[in-house]
Amino acid sequence: MPEVYNIGVDIVDRHASDPNKLALIFEDEDGRVTRYTFAQVKEASDKLAMGLRGLGVERGDRVGILLPQSPETAIAHAAIYKLGAIALPLFTLFGPDALEYRLSDSGARAIITDPTQLPKLMDVRKALPDLRAIIVTGNHAPAGVHAFDDLLAAAHGRFTPVRTVADDPALIIYTSGTTGNPKGALHAHRVLLGHLPGVELPHEFFPQPDDLFWTPADWAWIGGLIDGLLPAWHHGVPVLAHRPRKFDPEQAFALMARHQVRNTFLPPTALKLMRQVSEPRARFDYKLRSIGSGGETLGGEILAWGRETFGFDINEFYGQTECNLVLANCAGLMNVRPGSMGRAVPGHTVSIINDEGDVLPDGEHGHIAVRRPDPVMFLNYWNNPQATTEKFIGDWLLTGDLGRRDADGYFWYLGRTDDVITSGGYRIGPAEVEDCLLKHKAVAMAAVVGSPDAARTEVVKAFVVLAGDVQPSDALAAEIQHHVKTQLAAHEYPREIEFVSELPMTTTGKIIRRVLRQREIERKGVPQS
Repeated sequence: MPEVYNIGVDIVDRHASDPNKLALIFEDEDGRVTRYTFAQVKEASDKLAMGLRGLGVERGDRVGILLPQSPETAIAHAAIYKLGAIALPLFTLFGPDALEYRLSDSGARAIITDPTQLPKLMDVRKALPDLRAIIVTGNHAPAGVHAFDDLLAAAHGRFTPVRTVADDPALIIYTSGTTGNPKGALHAHRVLLGHLPGVELPHEFFPQPDDLFWTPADWAWIGGLIDGLLPAWHHGVPVLAHRPRKFDPEQAFALMARHQVRNTFLPPTALKLMRQVSEPRARFDYKLRSIGSGGETLGGEILAWGRETFGFDINEFYGQTECNLVLANCAGLMNVRPGSMGRAVPGHTVSIINDEGDVLPDGEHGHIAVRRPDPVMFLNYWNNPQATTEKFIGDWLLTGDLGRRDADGYFWYLGRTDDVITSGGYRIGPAEVEDCLLKHKAVAMAAVVGSPDAARTEVVKAFVVLAGDVQPSDALAAEIQHHVKTQLAAHEYPREIEFVSELPMTTTGKIIRRVLRQREIERKGVPQS
């Protein structure tokens, strides 16, 4: 690990000496395609960095990025890193409540967004005294908001990137937990270098000649950003930017064929949907050579379908926001065992430990843990030292997952140690959803759990006790769902609502979610392992 290191300089400036080196292919929702070289991205990110500095953004300040996959998103990341500020990726499906919490908790000084997202920010701006500047893409902006294009046009002179060391903070990604609000995982610049082996192995010794990367995973998540965009640009590999509002498996095949995508990260839910497409090899002239997948366990059927459909093995990998890509498969090096997350990626010490922090023998069940120091491990939870301390047993970081390791070093996932819901590749904390439900006037109490689902692994299910004389109805359930979808996040709303007269509680008044979760497992007839 070098002493001096900056992600923005690494992913952009290092490749900009070749004026024709392709960095980004952007296909918008109307099918228009625009290409950008690294030299163009460098010029734009330098100008944006100067523009942000002119708005008062300094080293260490947090800057939100509320954008979909787009050139402005990639430019913003490079600019923020080169400025020595801290990037705060935000998902475009977040509602006002989710945005307000993350912007307030991080103390964000500025945010970059687009016209479709701007109204949500304007709704909460008064509650964010630290937020000095809102920048909107394009060349038009309402009063009190800055136009992205105008900032770049007004920037003159030469920008010199801030000197950062590898352990300096670079970005905050919020992650959901069992209790309370999401926690901001603060990562250092070194996180990208630490990720490289975990990307290169599942993508079969990435990069290779003519590689081109795309993922439907949003760049606001660690899976889209640090499993895709940033490592590809580190290696000078061009990236395709295109994320439709709703994933369409037919269009995914067509898109990858149209642009001759060679490498992709496809979450298991996307693979399950793509499996429903008939005769893809006969209909689409795709040229993929590697697929990585993670977030949920892949089964033998999906692996077999992938081998038949693409002509190679899908490589599953494992990690989490706080410590990502520490386990992986690489079919070119080892046999892919269906259901296994793979073996420890070189550079990471991963073990199964007990509650006291002792390493357990192969075959025994325990906590999946990673030993520090580790190059991909987060620095801390933003403004939350207690949660940071609780994440560790000695020098072992607890992933929150239970598992086992076999005699050959393969790891096997057994389940969560908490109530976090895994749905469509997203990890959703029940507490934030419950808090949003309680803001609806008809809801007196609510409990949220994951209910088994074949396509998404789990769906969010809410058990709701209604207030006063309010009567349950399908219309009320739809109204409550809309409330969560618009106020919190479209991917976190409860797809199932059950009205109940009471909830299982401890003697101290805490909801016992495991009782409700077990009820759902039995109701849907899920086999017990």
